[in-house]
Amino acid sequence: MQKPKIGIALGGGAARGWAHIGVLNALAKYGIEPDIVAGTSMGAVVGGCYVAGKIDTLEDFARSLTRRRVFSLLDFNFAGSGLISGQRLCDSLDSHLDDVSIEAMAREFVAVATEYGTGHEIWLDHGSLVSAMRASYALPGIFRPVKIGGRWLFDGALVNPVPVSVCRAFGARIVIAVNPVWDTFGRGTVIANQEARQDTVEGIDEPLPPKGNGRAALRVMQRQFFGKRDGAPGISSVMVDAFNIIQDRIARSRLAGDPPDIMISPKLCGIGLFDFHRASDAIKRGEEAVEREFSEVDRAVTALGAQPVAI
Repeated sequence: MQKPKIGIALGGGAARGWAHIGVLNALAKYGIEPDIVAGTSMGAVVGGCYVAGKIDTLEDFARSLTRRRVFSLLDFNFAGSGLISGQRLCDSLDSHLDDVSIEAMAREFVAVATEYGTGHEIWLDHGSLVSAMRASYALPGIFRPVKIGGRWLFDGALVNPVPVSVCRAFGARIVIAVNPVWDTFGRGTVIANQEARQDTVEGIDEPLPPKGNGRAALRVMQRQFFGKRDGAPGISSVMVDAFNIIQDRIARSRLAGDPPDIMISPKLCGIGLFDFHRASDAIKRGEEAVEREFSEVDRAVTALGAQPVAI
């Protein structure tokens, strides 16, 4: 019988999104290659590289990252609409995916973005692959938005963090969803009767370095971005953490209303949203998540008429 059309919805999650590489690699090992790939934010980056046949190149890049190299890729831009212009990251993508168009790829691919001003959910399913990726991961306040077709677009996780609905709209009979942030706020609760008394914390304000001291200025900027040793979060950490709390709440609601056939949930506790240098760990955990859930994947594929997958 004909194999059912399989879709995979890759959710956002910043550095945790490296786990998608492990998930896709493990599924391929068992002969499961999705016909439709829908990605939001980091899921769009990994999914786009996968469909373009560049997943191995992306994996090599991810595993090579160190804290220092991550910081070197961040081109700060205090005069624009985001802390980071993103040009260095764009140049890196262009070096491998220049002139690749979505409609020319062998599998269907959709990147989800959000329109500035209206909040419309935008599905990018044709045109430049790199532009679609950039729009989908343009975290508000961190990366500047991307203008496509007269619309200013930023991170799609604000409207569809795990794009199951996109896979179904494109005809997938089986939808596999991967949510890298499910355990970040999964134990959230309400803490009642908390006294409003502010803790006293010394040294919160960061002193400005002397003029002309570029190295000291870089260290201050790095602490503001990644946070301080005393646990006080940096400005970007605050923004991303707030964004991911919102993303988690939206994902819960949308997945409850339109659940996938298979949910793959990598156990990524301990890997921070800015821990891009921990790609090897995240990839391994993605592979382990597939091993835990593979029997469910195989059962769903077989039940819908495909041949069982040899293990």
